[in-house]
This record gives sequence, structure tokens and C-alpha cells, in this order.
Amino acid sequence: MPKLSLVIPVYNEEENLERLHDEICERMKPCTDDYEVVLTNDASRDRSWEIMCRIAAADPHWRIQRFEFNCGESAASYAGMKAASGDIIVTLDADLQNDPRDIPAFVEALKDADCVCGSRVHERADNWLRRLSSKIANWVRNKLSDEEITDAGCTYRAFRRECLDGIKFFRGAHRFMPTLFRMEGRRVIEIPITPRERFAGESKYGVWNRLFKSFADLLAVRWMKSRQLRYKVAEKRGF
Repeated sequence: MPKLSLVIPVYNEEENLERLHDEICERMKPCTDDYEVVLTNDASRDRSWEIMCRIAAADPHWRIQRFEFNCGESAASYAGMKAASGDIIVTLDADLQNDPRDIPAFVEALKDADCVCGSRVHERADNWLRRLSSKIANWVRNKLSDEEITDAGCTYRAFRRECLDGIKFFRGAHRFMPTLFRMEGRRVIEIPITPRERFAGESKYGVWNRLFKSFADLLAVRWMKSRQLRYKVAEKRGF
């Protein structure tokens, strides 16, 4: 199995980090020892960094860094990806709603693709407004970006490291990575995953994040796709 880099942004997740570490160890031990967990603390206001330092001191698989000030999920995700050394990068959340048991399925699916996106096949235990806003956000994103990602809001993904070549990250880019990869000619597929309830702490996303806050980013992606260079070389000589 190629070396894996699990990239995890962290913001105020002090109650989840110990269990996250235990679950990753439990899942990775029978699969491979050639992996790293790259965590970026986005200037958390709780004890997240203290706990991350304690775990990293005891587990050489953990590589940690922290921002001087809060920069957002896209920046934390990108910083982790840039620091990662694995051949395959897996992005997942620190809140335990992404089950590490799905990682082998992601890696297996990469045999037929460059990027594999998780699609939550069951309804989460959210209130009706949160579920509705998520469905509307998915529809709007796909409509405006001309995509067919069934669960665009899910950032549980695995991709080959070279997919990052040529990608220009921006604030909010973590929501549109499948589209950005496809614009570079990468093959993107989806696999079903089963979401879990948050173990502890509070969600960082609500109606505002899903429906309105990312709308400007969506328009930017739509503009980028409309201005994308499209050509096909008919013949080559001397190459």
C-alpha cells in the first residue's frame, strides 16, 4: 500500500482528539504502518493544541502544526496537504463524523480514479432545517458549477498527491476540490459512506455556511470553469 497522509484541520476539538487518535490507530494498525496524520490547529481557543502536543509526543505518526491566528478550514486543510509527504492524501474532519474505518475503501477505489469523494448515504441526526439547507446547497453547487457530485458538502476524500499540481487554493476551496481536480483533467468518483453523529463539541457549520457564505466562492468557481482553456492538439512532431 502506498504511504498515506491523513490531513485533518482542527478548530476547538479538545473533546474529540483522544478518541480520534484511538480510532485511527485501531483502523490503520491491521492495514499499514506506513502512514502519517498531519493536523493543523487553526488557532483553537480551547485545549486542542495542548492535547495534540501530548499525542504527538507519544505517537510518531502524528505531525502537528498550528496557525498564529484563525485562517479558516481551507487554509488549515491546504497547509496540511502541503506538509504531507504521502503518495495518497486523505482529508477528514476532527469531529469523528468521518469514520476512519472507511479509509481502506477509499484507497481501494483509487485504483480506478484520481480522487474519491465520500457520499453520505443515510440522513444524519440533524434537525430538518440543517438537512434541508444541506440538500439545497448541494443542488445549488451542482447547478452553478455544472457538476454531479451527490454530496458536495462532504470533505471526506482521498486523492493522489499529484492532483494538487496546478491547483490554486483560495478561501472556501476545500468545498470545491472535486471540481478543481476535474478542471485539471483528473478522474473523480464517489463511494458511499455512513455518517456518524458528532461525538462532542459543536458544529462549525449551519444554514449560513451552507447556503450563503460560500455563494461568492461558488460564483468564482463558475467563472473559472467558463474561462478555462480548452484545446486538443491534432499532431505533434519533435517531442
